[in-house]
Amino acid sequence: MKRLTKSQFDTILALVASLSVILIDRFTKIVFSKFLSLGESWPVWRNVLHMTLVHNTGIAFGFFKDHGVVFIIIPLIAVALLIYNIFYYRQNNEALSRGYIVGFSLILGGAIGNLIDRIFYGYVIDFIDFRVWPVFNIADSAITIGAVIIVLKCLRTSE
Repeated sequence: MKRLTKSQFDTILALVASLSVILIDRFTKIVFSKFLSLGESWPVWRNVLHMTLVHNTGIAFGFFKDHGVVFIIIPLIAVALLIYNIFYYRQNNEALSRGYIVGFSLILGGAIGNLIDRIFYGYVIDFIDFRVWPVFNIADSAITIGAVIIVLKCLRTSE
């Protein structure tokens, strides 16, 4: 069997990470939309973690509600830039650490997951409710985790 080059492995890693986020995000949104009514809350751990179905017409955590098409255009641009960024390094044989690839891929998967909602429904389906933070979803979590990974990698590089 032929061994994968680093570049091929990195491309597969980026695709698997992004697609995993998209699929898990879609699955969980479908499940909670099916079993909860809008605004209904199901306590997993009372007063700590609830599953609460919310339709978010704003950006992260409900800010800037009801700005419609702007929140489709901006994520489309972000997705295009992320894809370009991931494959730019590959095409130019520049080293990009696996941490950056995973971080960018998580952000890409999360952006696509929420973009799918905006295109098909006009809002993003949120359901994870910690009661002390605005309700969010798997895509939001992936975007946040990806951003933290990239920031940590940048901080390490700058030392």
